[in-house]
Amino acid sequence: MKTSNTHRLQLLLKNQQQALIKKGLKGLEKESLRISNVGFIAHTSHPHSLGSALTHPHITTDYSESLLEFITPPFADITQTLCFMRKIHQFVYSKLDDEFLLSSSMPCGICGDESIPIAQYGRSNIGQMKHIYRQGLAHRYGRTMQAIAGIHFNYSVPENLWPVLHKLEASKLSLQEFKSSAYFDLIRNFQRQGWLILYLFGASPAICKNFFASRPELMNQFDEFDTGTLYHPYATSLRMSDIGYKSNNQANLNIDYNSLNGYVDSLSTAINTPYPKYEHFGVKVDKHYQQLNSNILQIENEFYSTVRPKQIINPCEKPTLALKRRGVHYVEIRSLDLNPYNPIGIDATQSRFIEAFLLSCLLQDSPKSTYAESQINNDNHLSVANNGRQDNLELIKNNHPVKLKDWTNEILDNMQIICDILDADEPDKLYTEALNEQRKLIADSNLTPSAKLLFTLRESDIPYARFADNISQEHAKTFKSEKLNTIYTDLFTHLAEHSHQKQTEIEAKDSLSLDDFLTQYFSQA
Repeated sequence: MKTSNTHRLQLLLKNQQQALIKKGLKGLEKESLRISNVGFIAHTSHPHSLGSALTHPHITTDYSESLLEFITPPFADITQTLCFMRKIHQFVYSKLDDEFLLSSSMPCGICGDESIPIAQYGRSNIGQMKHIYRQGLAHRYGRTMQAIAGIHFNYSVPENLWPVLHKLEASKLSLQEFKSSAYFDLIRNFQRQGWLILYLFGASPAICKNFFASRPELMNQFDEFDTGTLYHPYATSLRMSDIGYKSNNQANLNIDYNSLNGYVDSLSTAINTPYPKYEHFGVKVDKHYQQLNSNILQIENEFYSTVRPKQIINPCEKPTLALKRRGVHYVEIRSLDLNPYNPIGIDATQSRFIEAFLLSCLLQDSPKSTYAESQINNDNHLSVANNGRQDNLELIKNNHPVKLKDWTNEILDNMQIICDILDADEPDKLYTEALNEQRKLIADSNLTPSAKLLFTLRESDIPYARFADNISQEHAKTFKSEKLNTIYTDLFTHLAEHSHQKQTEIEAKDSLSLDDFLTQYFSQA
């Protein structure tokens, strides 16, 4: 690794403090669509036995009533994170009866926007706000795009590292300001190099034709794989491509990632700027809310990005305000497809690679970004999403074309020292092993999940929807055959009961009208 672009890492090595990068916290958020026993999206309510989707800490819903979201606590040992995610699956399957979870990112078993039920969160003000926000997304982008599933990888740099780095860099910032600034260094480098995640782990090269039932005019963007499937021959992650549902207003947003204040201010501007097209939908029509507001963004979460700076929020606190008050606490990586071949969608090898990659992004020098560079970064991501396995594909680096394979090998070479540090004093060199596994995928793109999926479709002579249904049913059988131990059964049963009690308490304590609640929420400063 070159000293010239890793000043932060060299400081740690020179002062023998590199071991402090070990044991960062890793958490996962995984979305999965509930499917009925006849292969269509479930229209049943969120199962009561799973708890309240509003208040349960680990089992909730995302956009749709049928789109489950599982959330693990953060652990330093990724095997504990993955184990907890598996326990959630085991508990959920013990309550699902004849339904199962779709193991693919791109939804199957849907037929147009109206087939996708919007999530419900009860009659409390915060519950109604969550539903109205999703109603707004339906007007703005359509429900179908919101049914796409993925995995969010949450990573928190080890807390013991920060005061040491702060001192070694002789920063004049407060420790909290320094942490936030360093997290934005990581974010900018991830935006430059994060297309690599799509190449290595993208698993959505094909789409069921029914995905376009509400917008058939978009089908001509794709090649026909078979009578039920569309695809791009060299795609890695159509989930992360611009498939026509994203709003043009977001493509033109100039969100500032050069500082926490710049990020908060630019995002807040988008939340407070009216957008004529959305004004057309109205906000409150015949006493019913159609959206939270008619601005470019209703709230922060509407901004789609591959990575987000995050802070744990207090009840009813705006995310940007939490960041402004307490700084960045962790980053959320949002570009991971579900791995359909893995029952929980992700494994330890993949997770260790991502951790090492994020540390590499943190420890490399990270120049301030410009709007022009942001556009290039976005173009690189789209190129890899749509054509990442194409031979000799070129991306733009430092305003010059470079072959994807050459850039990838450079990134992986730079990661070796990170993996060596993470593996130090460990009998099994698991991080180096994870790195070497990905080198194989660079040498042969046929080994990538996206290529493997298309190969399966060809060899089995089945459409994408049938493949997704079959492999999901296999995983369902696996989980139903695994008996959850008493400790976790009791834990999740208690959490479900407590979450219902908590929702009841929230609803009972509401003293404001919904109008006044929303006014108070958006007036936070």
